Amino acid sequence: MAVREINFDGIVGPSHNYAGLSHGNLAATRNAGAVSHPRAAALQGIAKMHANLALGLAQGILLPHPRPDHRWLAALATDYAAAPAHLKAQALSASAMWAANAATVSPAPDTADGRCHLSVANLVTMAHRSHEWPETLAQLRLAFAHESFAVHPPVPAPFGDEGAANHMRLSAGHGQPGVEVFVYGVGGGPFPARQHREASAAVARAHGLDPTRTLFVQQSDAAIAAGAFHNDVVAVANERVLFCHEQAFADAPGFYADLRRLLPEVEIVEVPAARVPLEDAIASYLFNAQLVTLPDGVQALVLPEEARATPSVWNWLQEHVAGNGPIRRLEVVDVRESMANGGGPACLRLRVVANPATIDPRFLVDEAKLDRIAEVIRGHWPETIAHDAIADPALIEQIETARGALLETLELVELTDS
Repeated sequence: MAVREINFDGIVGPSHNYAGLSHGNLAATRNAGAVSHPRAAALQGIAKMHANLALGLAQGILLPHPRPDHRWLAALATDYAAAPAHLKAQALSASAMWAANAATVSPAPDTADGRCHLSVANLVTMAHRSHEWPETLAQLRLAFAHESFAVHPPVPAPFGDEGAANHMRLSAGHGQPGVEVFVYGVGGGPFPARQHREASAAVARAHGLDPTRTLFVQQSDAAIAAGAFHNDVVAVANERVLFCHEQAFADAPGFYADLRRLLPEVEIVEVPAARVPLEDAIASYLFNAQLVTLPDGVQALVLPEEARATPSVWNWLQEHVAGNGPIRRLEVVDVRESMANGGGPACLRLRVVANPATIDPRFLVDEAKLDRIAEVIRGHWPETIAHDAIADPALIEQIETARGALLETLELVELTDS
């Protein structure tokens, strides 16, 4: 079977709650303290994966991490019962559900050794995410153990790396050599720039990328300050199409000129700020959509319901599709619980271009496997979590039991103690 793009979605974990831990993520901080619905959140994610399969796309999964993270707390010389409230929340975070931050992926056509390279993100900017990488690394080393892959540990601190959320790839086709674009931040006003240029450069070197076909592009300070904590909140790329906001990049004309030089067939779809203000783009997660190529070659945008509910966004999209632009189809999904915690459809997935036959089949799904996962979720995930309930030992027991049940169902019990 030829290589194809596979979307690996993070299954929303049973500890999904609204602790407001992500400074600069406006949705997450706005909903801090609200009651979350882990079961509904996870089932929304499963429904999105079902919809992707119905579109003819290949679909994989990444699993919830063990929560609370007892090893991380032990390294801080405490345990869950004794930890202060802020450490409890950070140890319980389900943020690994946003698989776009799991790793940066360079497909085989781009790398010097002809292997697909994955570098696990260190996520050091945010305490609640900084302890994700060991479990992510364990999962990726299982899923991509075949010799056609190279899985790298994270770039060392203090250089912040946020994975594929700040990385784009453009090419004539998924199996063709591409142009890899690493987007980094410098300023950001009141919010931190999470992706460091030095981290991006280290990942590019580790992957053996051709420097003449690798671009390092600065995200605009305005975008970060407005709440675009990752590039994928203001830009997304797929094959020959770059879809972005007018204010996404510090030097958009220079970036576009480089792209056109390296990939003459590139189609740049820039949404004007006069039509869709940056605030509307970020609130609706217009660009945190999955831009995908369907089996018939049509490019489709998988959008959250919030995009349809935002008049400036939906009006622009309708005009683009009617005007015969490169994006020809709009698919709307409900990922409301993820959106309320600051992540849209694109946050939930990691894109890997590879031959599916080289991937551990336990990490690939079809309709029947998704139905089995949904049964586990319905039977074990908490229905709600109130913020003041995270110290409840009964809740912690339910969360840990739920993950164990999922690992057993998927025959991935070796991850129990990872």
